Amino acid sequence: MSTQAVDTASSTDTFSSTFLIGNVGAPFVIGLAVGYFAKKMLRTALFLGGAVIVLLFVAEYYDIIDITDEKLQHAATAATEAAKSSGGFLVDRLTRVTSKGVSGVGGFFVGLKLG
Repeated sequence: MSTQAVDTASSTDTFSSTFLIGNVGAPFVIGLAVGYFAKKMLRTALFLGGAVIVLLFVAEYYDIIDITDEKLQHAATAATEAAKSSGGFLVDRLTRVTSKGVSGVGGFFVGLKLG
């Protein structure tokens, strides 16, 4: 009879270790991993994008292709919008990991800072 009372008390206790690990700790670690990965992939994409732009400039210099500034700005704007939408998607998805979503999003931003 006392075991049942302890089990029901621990399931409703918000400061118990099982509640905190499941609802705060694990989503924070998931958000941390996603944020770290997102920043590393953003850096890689920027590196590769910069390499492509430099190659385009070199090809233009040797009169292989012709690049206008408007086309280059349009491509940069499209890439920026794609990055914003994917970042928004990740944050929205992390808010659904827990009922409040605060720990997952907090972990995401810490991962962005660390990455």
